[in-house]
Amino acid sequence: MYVYNDFDEAFVRERVSQFRGQVARRIDGSLTEDEFKPFRLMNGLYLQLHAYMLRVAVPYGTLNSAQMTQLAHLADKYDKGYGHFTTRQNIQYNWPELRDVPDMLSDLADVGMHAIQTSGNTIRNVTADHFAGAAKDEIEDPRPVAELLRQWSTDHPEFQGLPRKFKIAVTGCEADRAVIRAHDIGIQVVRNEANEIGYKVIVGGGLGRTPMIGKVLSDFVSKADLLPYCEAIVSVYNLLGRRDNKYKARIKITLHENGIDKIQELVNERFEQIQPLFGGIDQQFLAEIEHSFAPPAFKVKSTDGYDAARLANPAFRSWTDTNLSEHRADGYAIVSISIKQHGATPGDATSAQMRVMADLATKYGHDELRISHEQNVILPHVHKSDLLAIYTALRDVDLATANIGLISDIIACPGMDYCALATARSIPVAKEIATRFDELKLEHEVGPLKIKISGCINACGHHHVGHIGILGLDRAGVENYQITLGGDGTESTTIGTRAGPGFGADEIVPAIERLVLGYLSLRMSKEETFLQAYRRLGEAPFKDILYPEKAAQNAA
Repeated sequence: MYVYNDFDEAFVRERVSQFRGQVARRIDGSLTEDEFKPFRLMNGLYLQLHAYMLRVAVPYGTLNSAQMTQLAHLADKYDKGYGHFTTRQNIQYNWPELRDVPDMLSDLADVGMHAIQTSGNTIRNVTADHFAGAAKDEIEDPRPVAELLRQWSTDHPEFQGLPRKFKIAVTGCEADRAVIRAHDIGIQVVRNEANEIGYKVIVGGGLGRTPMIGKVLSDFVSKADLLPYCEAIVSVYNLLGRRDNKYKARIKITLHENGIDKIQELVNERFEQIQPLFGGIDQQFLAEIEHSFAPPAFKVKSTDGYDAARLANPAFRSWTDTNLSEHRADGYAIVSISIKQHGATPGDATSAQMRVMADLATKYGHDELRISHEQNVILPHVHKSDLLAIYTALRDVDLATANIGLISDIIACPGMDYCALATARSIPVAKEIATRFDELKLEHEVGPLKIKISGCINACGHHHVGHIGILGLDRAGVENYQITLGGDGTESTTIGTRAGPGFGADEIVPAIERLVLGYLSLRMSKEETFLQAYRRLGEAPFKDILYPEKAAQNAA
């Protein structure tokens, strides 16, 4: 993985020093909160419902054991003993004291981390497939390109005041585990007819109050052209994007109002202007970066012990059935650690849990961890002979829940428990759904099902692309929850369809239970997933299940 060089170190230290002075002036009253706001946003500091919140970047979701251990240290020293992993592969601390934030940033700098550009109208943390560098179906590890984009975009003088925030995601294979079609720019590694590796570039995706699926701007951009092509896109958006209405300022609206052909024409013109100015320097940087992402020295040893443990231990076997993914190296597996114990807050990890995961990465995982956009933690390189030891250690700290991809593996934003923008609670709904289906013992019978919950129309919980999406709203001072059906965040990205009227806070969990039990009666076989059944049958039978009174009236 990438390690800070001298320039990175000096840059981050200087930013910490600057912010320390700005915080001091805020505390002594020299700066008002309004005057302080742009400075804190540049450094990932938000003012939420109850306290400041610090959002720390985990670029493209990759970190090592020392960094995870330091995140645990921050949780203990400056917060309440835990952190919250987000859908942007970041971690948030919800209770820091303002006076402590510069020290938190200094401690982060000690392990090559920062909070720069995790907020504000700039290019945010570049995200990636959380299986990058390990997945068997990968054409090429996309993280070197993600790191190049991170370096290019950090403090880029032209792009520090964009019309609105700007998000980039990359993936190295056809299977989309990074939701690239719901980003301002989505980048997919592809091969052309000459078997050359390049990139498909997608623009104009996004969720929020106006969800849109990105459109292909170019089917193939060469490695040498990718960075100037991305700069051309952001440059065109910076000039063309609206600044008169923040709700219409994202590039998806720019593309919608101007059309893909016009945007493509302008991007190509800008690309022709700036491409010669790069002079290949970006490729020199990329070549240096690629050395940092060389695969580890994989072990060659027997997996007989793993196979025997699966036969002897049903709980371990259940965990391996749900929480492992296929690895590129023989004898290895990708381990997804669920931060979704039934009844717990999705994405919250205690300092003790962070330290255990860091220790496991050191002992068994080639010193690598990943944060997924689904708010879980990944050990990307684990030999199967070590899996029982890992499972045992995870079980001791409540991290061995066998539910990856199942109904309790819920994505949920912080909602009204923390967020100043939220209009309804998300966390209690997620907890109640997970607890209810654990009580019913139906989770494995139901099979793959993605529920995503947002506490407002900003859609930080990605509800639009949930198989079942839940949107919490305020209706005359009362929480009301809308359900969307049929969303998908993979390579077949689909925006879910609103089912009908919303449900009260005391009605939403019974409605979800009714919906899922109804699906079990509708599916053709145990192998047909909820999404497959919905696509086969359409929305009508599912709406009848959700609104039985209306269905009875229509039948009469």
